[in-house]
Amino acid sequence: MVLALTALACACAGGAIAAPRPAVVELYTSQGCSSCPPADALLGELKRQPNVLALAFHVDYWDGLGWADRFALPLATQRQDRYAQRLKLASVFTPQIVVDGRRSFVGSDRGGILPAIGGERDGVAVTMSGNAGDLIIDLGAGAPQSPADVLLLAVVPEAQTQIGRGENGGRTLREFNIVRASYSLGSWSGSAHRYTVARSSLPADATEAAVLIQQPNQGSILGAAIFAWH
Repeated sequence: MVLALTALACACAGGAIAAPRPAVVELYTSQGCSSCPPADALLGELKRQPNVLALAFHVDYWDGLGWADRFALPLATQRQDRYAQRLKLASVFTPQIVVDGRRSFVGSDRGGILPAIGGERDGVAVTMSGNAGDLIIDLGAGAPQSPADVLLLAVVPEAQTQIGRGENGGRTLREFNIVRASYSLGSWSGSAHRYTVARSSLPADATEAAVLIQQPNQGSILGAAIFAWH
């Protein structure tokens, strides 16, 4: 799918501006994994917290083991693989939660995850708005150590799936903030910037969109926001 995008750089005066940002919680999960439903439920709780941006990435390596996850994406598997390399993990696993691109947890480890997302965070200001035709993304000015990646994610806020086979066969799974597609918007080098994305470029079932500003090679999260069409 081609992303219809326009970008506008803005001249900015003054120094770097830090803005509050949410903790970014990425869950790597699969409908074929019997250990994943408790992590899916925890993500559903976290998404309701105002200081958290919760995202579910459904990996595809479970698809040959009895049930093909309808939300599985190769990009989710690729992203998880990169985290395993960067965070020096022995292997990938499900369910896995990565917080702010920095820390890895078993996805149902409430005792580890809740303290990790606590506290205030500052980062790049990200503002999102939209109408029936366009999504508008504004990035504030700052002073990055190096150009950072800007990622747009199309998100389904909630879904239920009846599982016919595999480890979860016979269950109805309720899942939250499911990433349906990912797009690179380019890089952020410290200047204020505006992107306008045609809503028709995004999957029709994605009624929310999220933006992540992340250090190169899938490093730490510098800024984040989510927007829902009503």
